[in-house]
Amino acid sequence: MSAAGGSEQVYGTGAAEGSVAPQRQSETARHWTFLSNHGHVLICLARDPAARLRDVAIAVGITERAVQKIVSDLEEGGVVQRVRDGRRNRYRLFLDRPMRHPVEAHRSVGELLEMILTPVAIRRLGEMPPAE
Repeated sequence: MSAAGGSEQVYGTGAAEGSVAPQRQSETARHWTFLSNHGHVLICLARDPAARLRDVAIAVGITERAVQKIVSDLEEGGVVQRVRDGRRNRYRLFLDRPMRHPVEAHRSVGELLEMILTPVAIRRLGEMPPAE
């Protein structure tokens, strides 16, 4: 018991003296990530600006409709621009845009992507021709 009266969770096999029995797998294996689906979609479009939204949905693990909504949000936020390329869309990213939340607003979208993408992928984004 902790000083506050709650029980302490001890991680490991549960074999050590005084340890709490391990929780069931479903309780301990909750899935979460550091980035939101918006971040994941942005990363997918940065990796492949000509990606089909269906493929982005599969990569992120959400519906194609959810990806469409996220891309619209990113467009409204000035982070992404949809550019028609024949029968397909390409996505132009604006790497200089600041992050949206006050906690990270001192950083740009490009700085986020630099942490995740390879230098080659970042250079390729900077070489995209301007939209007409």
